[in-house]
Amino acid sequence: MNLHAILAIYIYEMKRFFRTILESLLSPVISTTLYFVVFGAAIGGRIEEVEGVSYAAFIVPGLIMLSVMTQAISNASFGIYFPKFIGTIFELLSAPVNFLEIVLGYVGAAATKALMIGAVILITASIFVELDIQHPVIMVVFLLMICVSFALFGFIIGIWAENFQQLQLIPLLVITPLVFLGGAFYSVSMLPPAWRVVTLFNPVVYLISGFRWSFFGVADVGIGYSLLAVGLFFGLCLAVVWLIFKTGYRIKS
Repeated sequence: MNLHAILAIYIYEMKRFFRTILESLLSPVISTTLYFVVFGAAIGGRIEEVEGVSYAAFIVPGLIMLSVMTQAISNASFGIYFPKFIGTIFELLSAPVNFLEIVLGYVGAAATKALMIGAVILITASIFVELDIQHPVIMVVFLLMICVSFALFGFIIGIWAENFQQLQLIPLLVITPLVFLGGAFYSVSMLPPAWRVVTLFNPVVYLISGFRWSFFGVADVGIGYSLLAVGLFFGLCLAVVWLIFKTGYRIKS
């Protein structure tokens, strides 16, 4: 394992993040504040509690998941797409660095950035509502798994994308709607029976539900199913990345 290569890629990507640290951290703070003003105050005034949890606190895990998923994808996809766009990826591929070390560098940096954003949102949310996290260890583990899994997914998007517009296509048109329809701001149990069944086919439901369970001990699906969903998604993304480097799909031509 070439630790120097992994560290070099990781540090380079983190330096790119810290060059715009103010914008990177200020944006989620403003977004979280607006969500609390709109959802917490306006809707929360009509819905006091959901499954025994105040509505303002209930939406916190969904807010964190929304930002973490999109940030992990965006950072990882841009991180690998830019070297491909300017041609420096060929220098990386010709260096004595294997695909696992490349992935660890880029995905590790993207996951770290997403984790930092998640921490900032959690701190911001704690200003508005009182949060009593019942399972802090599970919460951290779940958050790490989400960050790494969606950073891997973003890495795949970065390899697949042929222009900058395609980098934002899946996060905006797929991930964000799935999060909004996946119980980020409501409980699946509040839906009519028919819609409840349809919603359970949304994979993001299992991620948000498991993460919410780590906060409040309440969930729309069992925590075991949530962990299984994250594990399967991580394994699938890892397999696709391995296949990309094995075949040279869109990186060797």
